Amino acid sequence: MGLPTVAIVGRPNVGKSSLLNALAGEMISIVEPTAGVTRDRVSTFISRDDRYFELIDTGGYGIVDSDELSEHIEGQIFQAITSATLVLFMVDIRDGVTPLDKKITQLLRKHNLDVIGVANKADSAKLFPGAGEFTRLGFGEFLCISAQNNLNKTVLMDEIFERLAEHETTDAPPEPVMKIAMVGKRNAGKSSIVNAIAGTERVIVSEVPGTTRDAVDVRIEKDGKTIIVIDTAGVRKKAKMADNIEFYSYVRATRSVQRADVVWFLVDATVPLSQVDKRLARLIAEEFKSCIIVVNKWDLAKDSAATGDYEDYLTQMLPALKYAPIAFTTAIEGRNVQAVLDLSAELFKQANTRIGTGRMNKAFEIIRDERTGAKRTGSGWPRVYYATQIATNPVTILMFVNNPKLFDEGYRRYIASRLQTLLRVGEVPVRLCARSHRSDSKSKKKPKA
Repeated sequence: MGLPTVAIVGRPNVGKSSLLNALAGEMISIVEPTAGVTRDRVSTFISRDDRYFELIDTGGYGIVDSDELSEHIEGQIFQAITSATLVLFMVDIRDGVTPLDKKITQLLRKHNLDVIGVANKADSAKLFPGAGEFTRLGFGEFLCISAQNNLNKTVLMDEIFERLAEHETTDAPPEPVMKIAMVGKRNAGKSSIVNAIAGTERVIVSEVPGTTRDAVDVRIEKDGKTIIVIDTAGVRKKAKMADNIEFYSYVRATRSVQRADVVWFLVDATVPLSQVDKRLARLIAEEFKSCIIVVNKWDLAKDSAATGDYEDYLTQMLPALKYAPIAFTTAIEGRNVQAVLDLSAELFKQANTRIGTGRMNKAFEIIRDERTGAKRTGSGWPRVYYATQIATNPVTILMFVNNPKLFDEGYRRYIASRLQTLLRVGEVPVRLCARSHRSDSKSKKKPKA
């Protein structure tokens, strides 16, 4: 049996995202005073005493969206409602019953749903009597809470678990075997890719740039294994960020790169690469992330050259990601998307490779004998005495050397590149650390009697 789902529903700006964050105990949904920040379904798992449910945040019902996405937002709300085991119907206690609250009431009754009424923003006990007005909506007494101040959070959790008693499962949600982050500039097709992978309209797709705002985790099953695909907001120049929402979206996108196992870096084939693309490429490389450069909208590219020519163009423009394989897709048709998903699994396997010490040091002997890339200084030639792998994903190698200062950034890049070839991990980054061989030798000396 699948996990029960609890959907938070309400009109714009009643505090739905604040409630999801409060119940989860961490910042998942973007919270902003501006109405209509949440557009997609944002979800997380909640557990207590080995009991679990999935909590879903939805967009504000009835929002007049500035980008004319109201119909899409309501579509996401309907999907959340139809799949929900329980609904938290949230209202603003300070505003009383509004026409939109009545419309939501009709919608919930139409679907015959189990509903807990929640009157939010009850920051002081003097506001509690106002909750009595909401009983006429037909869902019993509304629980007074303050999502921002965690008031009555435990009481609400008790009520949720009590209502879910007959639906509950003690099976924890399966741990994902891999996390894939979709990053790129605005309107590159990230959401279309996510929907193609999921096989359903899981996130809103629109020609309007900047449609996605939150980082949305989408769980999919492939070959009996769970994979999380993270849809992120499109990145633009910091100077052009219009408001706090865009800034928070950018922060979420960069954090998604950090927590991903594999990054799909989406490039729009219909426009030239920009400074934003180059900045994203450097970010991915600096985080030592396995990456696939996904060239989307290839079917629409004007005067499209051969794929080989475009690959040369990408290598020239994005030198930081020269290790990353390149794939060409048409996301809106789902073309080549599953093949890229299979390639992600191969990169994940490479990034988790364990390399034997003997094989490792044989590779370093070859690099030493080539005498390429190294520079002689007053302190002599850089020398590696031996090396060992200390971590995976990324492949991380600790070198014991004569002097770490002799191993400048250029020489480290050369060594990493050669190791990628010699150790057959050519499509994933290799991180190098250097430690003085002398300090290691001293640490191994026996203390004097």
